[in-house]
Amino acid sequence: MDYKKAGVDIEAGYRSVELMKDHIKKTMRPEVLTNIGGFSGAFSMKGFQEMEKPTLVSGTDGVGTKLKLAFLLDKHDTVGIDCVAMCVNDIACAGGEPLFFLDYIACGKNVPEKIAQIVKGVAEGCVQSGAALIGGETAEMPGFYPEEEYDLAGFAVGVVDEKNLITGADLREGDVLIGIASSGVHSNGFSLVRKVFDMTKEALDVYYEELGMTLGEALIVPTRIYVKALRSVKEAGVVIKGCSHITGGGFYENIPRMLREGVRAVIEKESYPIPPIFRKLQRDGQIEEDMMYNTYNMGIGMLLAVEKEDAETTLSALEAAGESAYVVGHIEDGEKGVTLCQKK
Repeated sequence: MDYKKAGVDIEAGYRSVELMKDHIKKTMRPEVLTNIGGFSGAFSMKGFQEMEKPTLVSGTDGVGTKLKLAFLLDKHDTVGIDCVAMCVNDIACAGGEPLFFLDYIACGKNVPEKIAQIVKGVAEGCVQSGAALIGGETAEMPGFYPEEEYDLAGFAVGVVDEKNLITGADLREGDVLIGIASSGVHSNGFSLVRKVFDMTKEALDVYYEELGMTLGEALIVPTRIYVKALRSVKEAGVVIKGCSHITGGGFYENIPRMLREGVRAVIEKESYPIPPIFRKLQRDGQIEEDMMYNTYNMGIGMLLAVEKEDAETTLSALEAAGESAYVVGHIEDGEKGVTLCQKK
């Protein structure tokens, strides 16, 4: 008896590392001090010494049951983008710049080519956010996961000068809420998605005119990364007073997290286009509208609060960064929370 006969292929692990090295190299930053394959990753903070109070911010998350979709479609090169996005978007919400990322892949059987595809997506997410992929772990766990399945999670660290933290403390009545468009369902609510739609390869491969693609293609679209978009707003001279990453819990759970006590967010539901995948999901699943807004991003992946006079500058900066953005509401005095209403 040996480790391989027990289900763990050490040689496959070595092969996985070799296949992923080229992808990882694309993410490197000059601050990275260690090589691929070490026991830990080292990152120099020397370049941030000019900050008055350099402050580390962090985020950790996984892809969730969206992975089931990747298994069915046998498409593994985009879920890594989801994993990175879920972490770095949270860091950006605090005003931070993502510095580095680490991933964790647990699988039933290490298939090097599949692992390399997963890491390819992770590396692409790191490139999009400017974070270096400085480490990770691939754990082969036979008997714990089915051979064809895996889990994927990650952890990111960023930095911000303490004075530039986005806290919502200065929100005032009359501030404008600007929503940045999502790319689709992102990586939340897939337990409900999988109850609504028939999760078979045949059903996912059906083309729908309203979607302009197959159902599977519409659902697997990776989470949009907003790091560079928020940076462009700051570089335009705009102070972002509040910021919310619309993830699990939708509007009702996430928007209040950016608010201080005594102010309320008012969102006009018809102020922006809702992607057709949400219309189909609601219709096919007979889901109440409030539940849709309580579960999904409904087409808005990131919400910013800015001074009214900064609204046009913010929209222009986001457009220049390649984003679709809309004025979707405002801040008013009241009990902390969110009100969804029809556009006036």
